[in-house]
Order: sequence, then C-alpha cells, then structure tokens
Amino acid sequence: MTTPTGTRPDDARRHNRTALLRRLHVDGPSTRATLAGELGLNRSTIKAVVDGLADTGLVTEAVPAQRSGAGRPSLLVLPEPQAAVVLAVDVRVDQVALAMVGIGGQVLGRHSWNLHRTTRLPGEVITHLVESAELLRDELGVSEHGVGVSVPGVVRRSDGFVHEAPNLGWRDVGLGTRLASVLGRPVQVANDAESGALAEHLRGVGRDVPDMVYLSADVGVGGGVVSGGRPLRGTGGYVGELGHLLVRPDGRDCFCGSRGCWETEVGEPALCRALGLPEDTARGVLIAELRSLAGVPGRAEELLGGFAGWMAAGLVTVVNVLAPELLVLGNLFGALPAPVVDRVRCEVERRSMVSRAAGGTRIAVSPLGRDGALVGAAELAFEPVLEAV
Repeated sequence: MTTPTGTRPDDARRHNRTALLRRLHVDGPSTRATLAGELGLNRSTIKAVVDGLADTGLVTEAVPAQRSGAGRPSLLVLPEPQAAVVLAVDVRVDQVALAMVGIGGQVLGRHSWNLHRTTRLPGEVITHLVESAELLRDELGVSEHGVGVSVPGVVRRSDGFVHEAPNLGWRDVGLGTRLASVLGRPVQVANDAESGALAEHLRGVGRDVPDMVYLSADVGVGGGVVSGGRPLRGTGGYVGELGHLLVRPDGRDCFCGSRGCWETEVGEPALCRALGLPEDTARGVLIAELRSLAGVPGRAEELLGGFAGWMAAGLVTVVNVLAPELLVLGNLFGALPAPVVDRVRCEVERRSMVSRAAGGTRIAVSPLGRDGALVGAAELAFEPVLEAV
C-alpha cells in the first residue's frame, strides 16, 4: 500500500500511520522490514511511523519468542491492546452480549444478559447496556474510543437508525443517536449479518476472500455480503435481508408481514419443528439435540432432510444472484451436523447454474460461532477509531 501521490506531508503521515495500525490490528505483529515491504514504504518512513506510534503508546517492539538463525533478531512491532479500546455490542433476540476489545482484536472483558419480552424494549436495553459498559470500564480500568453495535434488523448505516427489527418487536428506533448521546462516544450500528460478514472477512474463514456471503440463522435469517473486498451496503445501508426471499408462496406467515419467506423454513423455529421440538425450545437444548445426532448414523439426514432441501433452495438463489466465491454458515447454521451441510453443499453445486459455470462456490462453517456478530461489531467501531487515534 503506497502513499497516495499529490498529498501534503501531514496527510501522507496520517495515511501511513493509519495503514500501519490497520495492518497490525488485522494481521498481528510484524517486523519493520515486513511492514515496509507490504505497505510500500522505505526504511526511513517506516521507522518514523513506528517511532511515532511507539511514542504515543499505540505499539511496542519486542524480541520474537521463537528465534531462528544467527545474529541479532529483528524486533516485532506489536499493537498495544489497551491503548485503543472499543465497546462491542451484539443485541440478539434472546440476549445482549458486550465486550471491551483492544486494538489487535484482543477481548479484554465481556458481559451478557438474557432478554425476555418485558426487557426487549429499546429503552430497557439502552439503560442496561450503559450500566454494563460502566461496570466493564471500572473492572478493566479502560475507556472505549468508540462503540460498535450489531442488531437483528434493518439498519440505516449513516446514523444507526433501526427501521425495523421484527424479532425484537422494534420499529423506528434511533439507536445510534440515542447511544451516542448517553455514552458520549461515536457509535456505529449495523445489521447482525453484516457484522458477521465483516468478522468473517477480517478474522474468520473468509480472510482475503474478495467475494463472499455470510448467512446467519437465529430466530430469523440474515445475510451479509462482501463484494470486491468491501462490504456491500446498498442504498441507505439496507442490504442483506436474505431471510425474506420468497421461497414458498403458500407457506407460513413471517414476522415481516409477508408469507413464505425463507426464514420461515430454515430459521430456529423451523429447525425445532424438524427435530420434533417445541418452537420455543431454549437455544442450549436445541444445540445439544443437534450434537446428539452425530452419534446415530443417518439420523441427521432422516430428520433434517426436508430442512436441508429448503436451505439449499434459498442458497441456490443467493449463489445465482451474487456468485460468491465463498458462502459462510454462521450462528445456528454453524451447529448443523456435517452430513446435513454436505447434503446442502451437493444440492447447491447440482442446482446452481452460476456455481457450475464458475467452478463451484465453496461452503464453509464459521469458526467464530455465536461470537461472529460481536467480533464484527468491534470491527465496525475500529474503522473510524484507527484513523483518529
């Protein structure tokens, strides 16, 4: 990454500083020589940037733990986690999780609490969130530079306005503005699937994959899209409502007010029905039931064959429209038994014209588990923070 030509010295220094911090934040410690080569900077420039960051406490240098060869080892440049901290928040249908995350992606501390119908009101969530953030600050002795929030709904990225979050019962909530006012920090708000896609692209199975789709299942189903290495956000930031693809016109009523949406066939209630469980079965019980299928050959395919068919039906449309190199299955989809994922994979390969023409779309399970959206919320917050610190 070379410095843009035609820029003023101060702008060039700021650009180089941000680029180096972002490189260390995402990819971890590195030597000055490696950083200079990757960023396209000469030795004197990289020295000035590293020295400046070290003077402000944002980075340190250390001898690598493992040394090879003779001679003096090259020092590693490391991000200093507590020098730049963000608050990450993941508002789920049944729970709110938050974490203080330091530069480099290190989780310094975390907290969560369960949501019930009486505690899902926006004001209740905001109040509890502010109190929990204060407890984390006191416990860790740090203060955040910015805040990132993931929400299972339709979010306007410019100001964090939640147009609708049906599974929470929210509508027209100025979440970003309200949180920024009470927390006194810049707040970035995004749809949970967009946050998950960002996490996978930077820290998960989708690293360095320029075109990918992340699919997340909770009560509903959402999708996040990375195109050309950048998040696809659409007009006003509204994009990724893949759970509301129409797959069954005579199907069940959906929370969105329509009928036969994809998520009515592959969301959490549909998975419970396929397993013969009540639709309101607790998440832990559902996960345990899915894991138990691994011990009975053929049982997963027997119970979830219809579920896999509807899942493949939606994914075929996603692949034909977006032609991603990679599809990542996250959250509840990530807990599906391997034979079911294999069956879905085969169906998509067989039925998708685009997949056949492009040599196949890879389907992988997220390694981040249910933390995907929380990790992504941290990265949302770090986007402006890395330019400002």
